Amino acid sequence: MTEDQPHILVVDDDARLRQLLHKYLADNGFRVSSAADAKAARERMRGLAFDLIVLDVMMPGETGAAFAATLRQERNFVPILMLTAMGETADRIAGLEAGVDDYLAKPFEPRELVLRIRTILRRAALAIPPPPRAAVVWLGDCRFDATREELVRGESPVRLSQGEARLLKILAERPGEIFAREELRQALGPALDGGAEAAAGGRAIDVQVTRLRRKIEADPKLPRYLVTVRGRGYVLRPD
Repeated sequence: MTEDQPHILVVDDDARLRQLLHKYLADNGFRVSSAADAKAARERMRGLAFDLIVLDVMMPGETGAAFAATLRQERNFVPILMLTAMGETADRIAGLEAGVDDYLAKPFEPRELVLRIRTILRRAALAIPPPPRAAVVWLGDCRFDATREELVRGESPVRLSQGEARLLKILAERPGEIFAREELRQALGPALDGGAEAAAGGRAIDVQVTRLRRKIEADPKLPRYLVTVRGRGYVLRPD
């Protein structure tokens, strides 16, 4: 189980079906939590963020459609796949009116459920606009203009090599995002200081980062802005 796996919340009062769905979805690469009713689902949602909810329409107490409608009224737009009884058109209409993203009639093929989930997740990902690219970031008393690839400390420009400028631009346009070494090496390519020969070296990015830290950090040995994330890569954390 990893943090990159989509996290699914299964909400169904049928304990046997919950267990079966939990195992099948987990076997197909999802993180899975479950709840027996809407109240338990709310408890789960207080402490965890979910990528999608598989929601039974018929539950004791608050129905699935009512639960979905409440979430949408609260402006919670987590994708919802509703499970309905076979042939119950009224259930499907109620769910769609409540704002669910799709429905699947019981009994269903587990493989179809997985395909529906993946389709909804892809659609949701495409609907999320990419984060805005930062134009200017502040690193203590340094200001970096990513558009111009210019670094200024106070009123004085700081000379950057081509590789340093390009590396800082990539990191500054996605502040807070962790970049793997290989990802950065491929993005920079021949722009790395030393050219194509350096780009082929396994530690070329580490050398480039060390040089850049000397220009933006008060103490390059204890970096505050260009930080190493153990086992993952580098991240820029501006002021």
